Order: sequence, then structure tokens, then C-alpha cells
Amino acid sequence: MLKLFLQSLFILFFLLSSGFCIESDNITASSVLKDGDTIVSSGKVYSLGFFSPEKTTNRYLGIWNNVSAISIIWVANRDKPLDDSTGIVTISEDGDILLINGKKEIFWSSNITNSPMNTTAQLLDNGNLVLIDNSNGRIIWESFGHPTDAFLPKLKLNDNPRTGERVLLTSWKTPRDPDFGSFTAGLQALNIPQIFIWNGSRPHWRSGPWNGQILTGVTDMYVVYLDGYSVTKFDDGTVSFMRDYYGKILMKIILKPNGSFVQTMWDVNRRVWNVTWIAPIDVCDVYGKCGPFGNCNLRNSPMCSCLKGYEPKNKEEWDKGNWSGGCVRKTFLQCDRNSNSSDKNKEDVFWKITNVKVPDFMDVSTALEAEECEGLCLRNCSCLAYSHDPGIGCMFWNRSLIDVRQFPVGGSVLQVRVAYSELDKKKDIRVIVIVPVTIGVVIIFIGVFFLWQSMAKRKGANRKGRILTHEVGKAYIRGSSGVVIRDDIDEASLDELPLFSFKMLETATFQFDVTNLLGKGGFGPVYKGKLVNGKDIAVKRLSRASGQGLQEFMNEVVVISKLQHRNLVSLLGCCVEKEEKMLIYEYMANRSLDLYLFNRFQEILDWTKRFNIIEGIGRGLLYLHRDSRLKIIHRDLKPSNILLDEHWNPKISDFGMARIFGGNQDQANTGRVVGTYGYMAPEYAMGGKFSEKSDVFSFGVLVLEIISGTRNTIFYNDDSSLSLLGYVSTLQMV
Repeated sequence: MLKLFLQSLFILFFLLSSGFCIESDNITASSVLKDGDTIVSSGKVYSLGFFSPEKTTNRYLGIWNNVSAISIIWVANRDKPLDDSTGIVTISEDGDILLINGKKEIFWSSNITNSPMNTTAQLLDNGNLVLIDNSNGRIIWESFGHPTDAFLPKLKLNDNPRTGERVLLTSWKTPRDPDFGSFTAGLQALNIPQIFIWNGSRPHWRSGPWNGQILTGVTDMYVVYLDGYSVTKFDDGTVSFMRDYYGKILMKIILKPNGSFVQTMWDVNRRVWNVTWIAPIDVCDVYGKCGPFGNCNLRNSPMCSCLKGYEPKNKEEWDKGNWSGGCVRKTFLQCDRNSNSSDKNKEDVFWKITNVKVPDFMDVSTALEAEECEGLCLRNCSCLAYSHDPGIGCMFWNRSLIDVRQFPVGGSVLQVRVAYSELDKKKDIRVIVIVPVTIGVVIIFIGVFFLWQSMAKRKGANRKGRILTHEVGKAYIRGSSGVVIRDDIDEASLDELPLFSFKMLETATFQFDVTNLLGKGGFGPVYKGKLVNGKDIAVKRLSRASGQGLQEFMNEVVVISKLQHRNLVSLLGCCVEKEEKMLIYEYMANRSLDLYLFNRFQEILDWTKRFNIIEGIGRGLLYLHRDSRLKIIHRDLKPSNILLDEHWNPKISDFGMARIFGGNQDQANTGRVVGTYGYMAPEYAMGGKFSEKSDVFSFGVLVLEIISGTRNTIFYNDDSSLSLLGYVSTLQMV
């Protein structure tokens, strides 16, 4: 009996000292919420109560996810904390929600004017605290209308250009202080809806325009039914941006004190918040990084360049890496030319740049087709550029072209207006050179023709039967010189590499049906296919919009066709017909490593699999650097380029960026830095120097990602705001 009494006494003491959960999701005029108590939404998803940030004693009224004690999503008295535990939440006589202390001083109020006297405050399962008029059930106030730093499903970011009213997120001042910080985020609905992050009044990041499906400057977005984003326009002029994410997955986007958006999803099995998206994701994502009429591209060195027809405004500053001044036009447009000029009638032209986030400050003509945009822009002397999106129509720019960045894939097409001479100069030079050269070639050709004809007769018998139609699983029979493919391609010997016809691959992939799509990369889409003999294959098809091209295609053919190792993907053949260029690989049943490493499938990769994957990648890399007959530097080692077979054996793929070294060569320089941000060694990213060490650096980043399950480029730590590499370097080995 004594033992039972002591246990009961202990439980009572614990409840009195630490607070307890009120069995309700609401607060009424007859009930109060004291410091130490909480109310919980009906589905037990969110709680409302008092909390103190780490290393402080200040008390705040807030809402948090029940899955994690540190996931605060709303704070009431963020700029007026209580300094003791006497706080009480109650419904006032006039129907307001009040937060008061023991001295009856008001620290926060819902501040409803003309509110009804009979109200109830209720916490909903989506994290919204609402004040309800009990007489008719109408919501007269909600915390979603006054958010803190969290963008949750069902929360609306509003903008009314007519009245100037907005619903904005505001960052915490510091990770431990929920007071109002320097950064705000919200919707700008002028002309085309866009999401912005502002640092004070200055733009810090911009999403690009909404086209009815996605924010076109966010390449990680898909479509409405996958991401759940939507934009709604109301009769009073209000425009709302909302996310209605399907399913019961807990997710949130937090505006951090350093001005970054960080999206996290709750991993039920590991009981952690996984970072799934971050913005700005790199330096090119920062608003106006390269100034007016500048273009930011991480694949270039330096990353900033002027758009066609423009030159640096301050060449000295530009060469020092200060690009904020941007660029200015170097050649007059048609409208600006002198009326007496001899070239006054020569019309301006457009220079196309692909895979871009289009500039800010666009005007829109929604009802126009793509072919109408160019004519309208040409007829308007102030029109500097145009773009067309099926979901938007024509976009025109009449002011500065600011915040242009170029992606490896995705984005939009921008047509920049330039003087005719900017594109004709090369043509004029070519005419001067080509005409005399052509005459000389014709004369030589006549002499060579007769010699070639006699040689062709002797070789005809040998060639006949050697290069025939391709049979499944068999290579062409070749002479010693190998097969030479010609189709607007430089000659390339494909030493015993099978050639597949386009018809064969079209059949194997069911006309490249979307259901067979395995994924997309910088090269283009990859499809699963099945040959007539039952063999599964992966077909990588060069996309016309790809950031890669012929050089990478031929490089991969030449490099990988000479390599054989259990940890390198096998190239089965290629296809080159007219505009089509495709590579055919062995099919990897478990696809790429990143599919499992950075999402809810992480639990599939137990420690045994992870260790074997690391070991296999290391063996493949050692073969490339030391054991193969060619010394190969891969230059783009990352999770998406590690494929997994049915036994989870890793195989290194994508050799489009690879370089072959000579026997005694151990380092090289390049003016064209290629690869992926976050995996490139510093001396390569900044100076273009690459060697075996470049791949070893990428391998090290890859190992850290495999161990942690966190992507280096979107790692975020509240205390230090470092990358994954920076965070690991601060850890002390015990």
C-alpha cells in the first residue's frame, strides 16, 4: 500500500510541476489555458501551449507539431515575451483571445473589432488556431491569417495589389529568438504571381512566375496534382497562393533567420525532419547576383556573364568579381539608330537562351500564341526581350533584365533583343572565308573524285556484308578501322560498339511511353526498354533542351566503350539517326542511389548495403584512376550517377564529363568547369584545375551523404548554418 501511495504521489507531483494536457482542442469563456497546460487538436497532430526557446527563460505562447518538441510553427507574443510562468490564455468578455500575466497585463490579443461576445478558440489538425462565432459557426479570426515563419498546407499567402494588404511570413530574429527578423516572404501578385523573400525592402530571392502548374524558376517543382500548389484570384482583387498537400505526411516550409526557405518532411521511421528543398539553393539563386542584363550560370567560370549584345558596365569591377553593377548595351538597336545611318532599315534580331529563370518586372499578354510574341516585341521600341509559356502567354520586358539565371535543365526560353550586327558579324566573316575556300575545295574535289571512284570499287566488296542491319545482341562486323558514323557529327571510331536503329528502340520503349520513363538528367530522359530477345535495357535519349550536347555524347561513347569493370555501368550500344542520339545501357533494377538516399525509402538502405555501396564506388574509382588501360577522371560523381543493380551493387555511370589523362599526366586545367555544385573540389570549381583528387573530393562528399542520408547542397543546421561539409569539419572526434 505504501509503495502504491508513493507512486501516486510521484505522478501527482510530476503533473503539477510539468503541466498536463487538457482533454480538449478549444478554449471557451469558461475555461483558461495556464502555463504548463496544453490543448491538442482532435487528431493529436498539433498542440497549443507555452514554451521557452533553448537557452532562454522567456515564455511564449506557441503552436508545435506533436511529433517533435522543437518544431514550433506559430508564436503569438513573439515581440513581447513573458518573464515568468504566470501566463494565462482566456476568452475576454468581448470575445477576443487574450494572453495575460499574473498582473492581468495584456501581452497579446487577437484584436478583433466588433467581435461577437460568444466565441470559442479551437486548434485544428492543420495547425490553425481559429476563433469561432458560436452563434453561426463562422471563423472571425485565424492564426493562418497572421503567420510567423512557417508555411503549412492550407495556409494562404495573400496579396491584394489594389489595397496593398498582404499575408507574409516573417523570420525569427535568431534561431533562439522568435522576435521579428530581417526577412519576410510572400506572394507578389502584380502582373504574374511570384513568391519573394525580402531582406527588409530589398528582394533576396524570387521563384519566377506562376504558370498555372508550377513556379517556373523552381526546377524542383512538378505539377499541381503532385505538389499541391495553387493560385486563386478573388473578386476583391486578392490573390492567394496555397499548398494543399495530399496525404497525411507532415511537412512545413520555414523561413529561416538567414533568409532561406527550408522545406522539411517528417520521417516516421527515423523520427527526424528530413530537409527536402531549400531556397536560395546556391549563389546564383540570390536575387540579381549578376546585376542588370547579367546571367548567372554555375557551370561557367566566372559564373556571371553579360547577355548577348551587352558588356560590363564597369570592366574593372567586373574582372574583380564584383558583378552587382551589371551590364550595358554595346550596340544601338534599330529604334536608337540615327535616321541618316546606312543600316537604319536593318531589323533587330533575337538571341535565344534556354533553361533560364526569366527576369523580373515582366508585362503579360495572356491571349497570344508563341509566334505572335516576336512581332509584338519588334514593333515596340522599348521591348528588350520576350518569352512564351503555354500557361501564361507572352511575357515582355521593357525595363532592366534583372535576376536571370541559367539551370542545367528545366526553366524557360528567353529571347533577348539584339542589334542585327551582333548575330551577323560571324556570318560576314564566314562569307569572306568560305567563298574562296569553297572554290579551292571544288577544284580539289574534281581531281580526287576520280581517284575515290576507283578505290570505292575495290573496297565495295569488303564493305558489303560487313556493315549490315543490326541483329539484337550482336555487334557489327568491322574492318580494322572500325565503323564510322556520319550524321552532322565529327567522325568517331566506335570500336566494336553495337548500333541500334531508332525503330528498334522505339519498339522496345513502346514509343518512349511516359510509363517507361526512369528519370531525367542533364543529358535528357532515360527510358526502360525490352528488346525482342527479352533483355531489359535503359535508353538515354539526348534532349534538344539539354545543357549537354554532341561533345558529351561522343565523349561518353568513346570513354565507356573502352572500360570494363563490375562497378561501372555497361554501355551496350548507341543510336545515331538524323536528329536522334541515344545511348543504350544495361538496365539497373534499383535505379539510382539518390532515389533511396534522400527520401522516405532510406530505411531500405541498411548499414550493410551502405557499406557495400561505398566500397563498390571506391573500387570503381580505383579502376578508373589506376587499373584501366586509360586513366579517367570522371568529374561528375554524385548520387544520381550511381546506379544500383538487383543485388544493390553500385555502378558508376554518366561519363559525358569525363576526361582521359595521358600515362604521365596527373593534372589538367580547363576553361569550362563542368560538374555539379556541392560535389566539385574547390580548386576545380574556382580555378579549373582537376585531377584524381577532384574525384576523391566528390567521393568524400558522396560518402558523407550515404552515411548521413542528407544532401550536401540542402543541409541546414540552425546553430551554424553550414553545409554538410562545414558541419562535419566542426565535429570533434571522441
